[in-house]
Amino acid sequence: MSNAAASPSRLHATAAVIGGGPAGLIAAETLAAAGVAVTLFDRMPSVGRKFLMAGRGGLNLTHSEPLDRFLRRYGPAEGALKPAIEAFAPAALRAWCEGLGQPTFAGSSGRIFPKAMKASPLLRAWLARLARSGVRFAPRHRWVGWDGSGAMRFVTPRGEVSARPDATILALGGASWPRLGSDGSWADVLRARGIAVTALRPANCGFVLGWSDYFRGRFAGTPLKRIALTFADRTVRGEAMVTARGIEGGVVYALSAAIRDALAEGREAIAKIDLRPDLTAADLAQRLSAPRRRQSLANFLRKTAGLAPVAIALLHETKDGALPAEPEALARRIKSVPLRLVAPFPIERAISSAGGIAFAQLDADLMLRKLPGVFAAGEMLDWEAPTGGYLLQACFATGIRAARGALRWLGASEG
Repeated sequence: MSNAAASPSRLHATAAVIGGGPAGLIAAETLAAAGVAVTLFDRMPSVGRKFLMAGRGGLNLTHSEPLDRFLRRYGPAEGALKPAIEAFAPAALRAWCEGLGQPTFAGSSGRIFPKAMKASPLLRAWLARLARSGVRFAPRHRWVGWDGSGAMRFVTPRGEVSARPDATILALGGASWPRLGSDGSWADVLRARGIAVTALRPANCGFVLGWSDYFRGRFAGTPLKRIALTFADRTVRGEAMVTARGIEGGVVYALSAAIRDALAEGREAIAKIDLRPDLTAADLAQRLSAPRRRQSLANFLRKTAGLAPVAIALLHETKDGALPAEPEALARRIKSVPLRLVAPFPIERAISSAGGIAFAQLDADLMLRKLPGVFAAGEMLDWEAPTGGYLLQACFATGIRAARGALRWLGASEG
């Protein structure tokens, strides 16, 4: 691997892209469009596996909110990601998708989806276009670093092979859902080369709770609908899902970074669920003032407060002694059910991961300062974002940013 930038007159440049997720695929497309001979290596038998899984929920590509608000979703990484996302903004991602024959639409929440509401038609069209552009795919190639001469090493079913490209883009993903291809093992490889990598942590994840055997057995897999969850003075409305080990779902994911960090710092993490966020405490207390007569408490709460069986059971599960009999106190309890969160779910179950290559290790083109000619993109970088289209948008944008940087390194021009 050369330690000096390539000459602008260089012909027949070669590039290796390692990782077949959105960041790697879009990087390969960008390089191939400029005439670079690209080989895309992936440890799995086929590419785009996590992308396909994301499509099971409708494939939320990006979001339609104003770009300044969009960028704030990346928190501390906003400044580092801003150039890449401004250069390939949500409108550009929609146009790219539609260029592959997959029109998009904005949902009521502002989230952007392909009209097909799944990833498979988009991925098929994309892979066909990549094949036409000359991208060579090398599946079942697990990258394990470099040898003493600087050649890249891959373990395959046929034994170890090596490659010596003119430029390399690393797009190996984070560490969530490792069975789909990204297990985070690259972190140790890079640390051994002196690259600072922030520890990979679960993001957009659920949390462990100490459910009773009854509650776990009766309600695992049951959704808590139309609730609001509060933690650290931030409240999010939506849904959650009771699991055998704890709780997960949209409202939990939205607050997961703050909860995870509190637990990591040894602080107590108690979130509060409002089971009827559409009613004020006073309105709810007025309803609960109705005569109970001979109704069981469960029937009374179902009829007067509109609570589902799982919500009623949750009130009993988290009570400290008997539930209050006074309407005002019971209303306050319904609107502030405490959940003592013990630990994040394992990173293997998280939607995404936080941590990765520190941005200080990268130049403006996302090239590793200590490894000239080697670029990084996607979830390998040290950023995190909520669900809502922000994850895929940053993966696409950084993949293109890294590829354009590689083109400048190679002295090639973008097609």
